[in-house]
Amino acid sequence: MRQHFGKRDWILLGVLAIIAIAIWGYTSFWQKESAEKAIVTLDGETYGTYDLKRDQTIEIKKDDSVCNVLCIQDGEIFMQDATCPDKLCEKQGKKSHDKETIVCLPNKVVVTVVSADTSGIDSVAN
Repeated sequence: MRQHFGKRDWILLGVLAIIAIAIWGYTSFWQKESAEKAIVTLDGETYGTYDLKRDQTIEIKKDDSVCNVLCIQDGEIFMQDATCPDKLCEKQGKKSHDKETIVCLPNKVVVTVVSADTSGIDSVAN
């Protein structure tokens, strides 16, 4: 026996779509905090912490040669150049909000944007 969508089914789908769009909009636009620092890690070790208010170009060196070039411009970070074969880190675009990251897996470089009040503690259990 073949069943068709009824009027109530379409209303339910519409309500679910509106809820999904509202959640996406909230997390994408209103929840993000502006950040003030970029933390660069190389091979899991902190390579450096950089101020987003100061325009600069950072050459990230591994084994005495530059593997990535990170650019900070107008409060945003982006990977300007990389020696990795796929260049996916360059294609990740500009980041400026708290907890956004740029990752270069082949070179083991992770750049995380953080706000000034980040304490390193996600939660506290009693």
